[in-house]
Amino acid sequence: MLVGRDFTHFEAHSKGIEIFEFLNANNLLSDFGRAVVTHGFNPKGLDYYGDEKYLDFEKGYCFEKARPFISKTVEACNIPAEMGWWKAHNIIEMGVELLISSSGSFGEKIASAFLNKFLIKEVNAMLDHLWPENLSINLEGRVERFSGVVALEKTTAETLARKFRIQMQLKHGLDIDIKKVTRLIDRAAVEVCHDIQPFFSSTAALVKEGLKELL
Repeated sequence: MLVGRDFTHFEAHSKGIEIFEFLNANNLLSDFGRAVVTHGFNPKGLDYYGDEKYLDFEKGYCFEKARPFISKTVEACNIPAEMGWWKAHNIIEMGVELLISSSGSFGEKIASAFLNKFLIKEVNAMLDHLWPENLSINLEGRVERFSGVVALEKTTAETLARKFRIQMQLKHGLDIDIKKVTRLIDRAAVEVCHDIQPFFSSTAALVKEGLKELL
């Protein structure tokens, strides 16, 4: 949600250690701090292993699994070929989300967090103190926008595709073929179902090991 005017995607995913250390030094929002450092690139969290680097792959797990989906993603999303691998990795992520959503009511939990106005204001105030040189982070506005592009209702391949369509329109001014993307998401879930649990297990161990240096 930090990605935008103030931070690039990489910068936003590299702020975890800075946020964690600030919260720890000021005895604030300790659970939030731990959550942040398990997600991004610095320190190495889930997104690092999913996007940046995993095992001996060229990039992360989701990019590696996306290779067979590149050409079909270019076609389904009406995008230039150079965007194909990037957007195909999003298709894989949605396939993973489809599998995860079948094991719990995560959309309801996320929706509940989005409605926690007190916590959002508290986090916003913390970020304003951490980065006083920036204009107001306006986390409340960012949360509201973000809630419109993630699936909070019952997750299906089609609901994910429809949310992805909104993202593509907002970010790139491009429209996608809902039916084709829905089929790709279903295929992605099949593609990852045999090795996603080992990926989660190994990355959880790596993240825990990295956190020992901080906690």
